[in-house]
This record gives sequence, structure tokens and C-alpha cells, in this order.
Amino acid sequence: MSLRIIMIEMIVFALFFTMMVFYIALKRKDTIANIHNYPPDIQEEYFKTHDRVDTSHRSKSVILAKSLGILIFTVILVICAKVAEAKTFWEGFIIAFGLMVWIGIYDTCFLDWVLFANMKIFRLRGTEHMDEAYHQKMFHVKGMIFPGLLYAILCSMIVGWLITIM
Repeated sequence: MSLRIIMIEMIVFALFFTMMVFYIALKRKDTIANIHNYPPDIQEEYFKTHDRVDTSHRSKSVILAKSLGILIFTVILVICAKVAEAKTFWEGFIIAFGLMVWIGIYDTCFLDWVLFANMKIFRLRGTEHMDEAYHQKMFHVKGMIFPGLLYAILCSMIVGWLITIM
């Protein structure tokens, strides 16, 4: 495994993830599949002026969005593991898990705490006035820990398995 390649992959992964977040914010912010990512008080305010949808983790739209995310991340992480010359399950798992933890920390500490909290493009219609609600750091930390780490483990196990059969 090449540490230099992994460091480059961390930067590229962060750039790709940031572009994906901005695409969603600019083009698909108010979609049902994304509203579950907002703190509950922001959701409640949003649903005062919009049709209420199920944003629980068991709703079909959330399960579909998370499943699609797992699929996309797994493909990216398999490519990263192969480029970093992973050859065993554990090498693939460690590379994938490390990249997922990295992106979780980056997402929480930079995208959520800095950009999401301060940039108006991330505000749902009708919640623009809720500055304090958009600065809920613990909401994002909790999401990074659970279900974030669960998704990281799942993706990493799939990546490790795929590395062994490639």
C-alpha cells in the first residue's frame, strides 16, 4: 500500500464529496431524499409550509438515498483501494474505512460546521431565519458516529470482499 497515493486519494475524495454536496444543495436541496439530513427543528419549520413526508431512517426515500450512497461510495472506495495496491481483504477494508472516517470528519468539521451553518444555499425554503438551528454541531457529530460509522464499516467490508475476488 502506498501512503502517498492514499493521501492524494483523500484530497480527491474530499473534492468529489464537496462537489456532490454543492450539486445537491444547488439542484436538489428540497427533495424528499435529502431533507432527512437536516436537524429536526429545521425539518419541522420546513414542513409548516411544505407537504410533510416521512424523513425517518426507515422511510423508503431515506433507505433508497442511503443505499445509493453506499453503492456510490463502495465503487469509489474499490477504485481507491486498487489504486493504492490493496491485495487482501484487510488492506481493502483499512483503506476504505480510513477514507470513510476521513470523509466523515471532513464532512462534519468543514462542510457541516462551516459551510452548512453559514452559507445560505444550504438553507431550506422557509427556514432562512433559523441561524441557531443551522449551527447545531452535536447533531452532525451524532450523525457522523451513528449511522456514519455503520455505513463506513459496511462499505469497507464490501470493499475488502471485492478486493479479495478481483
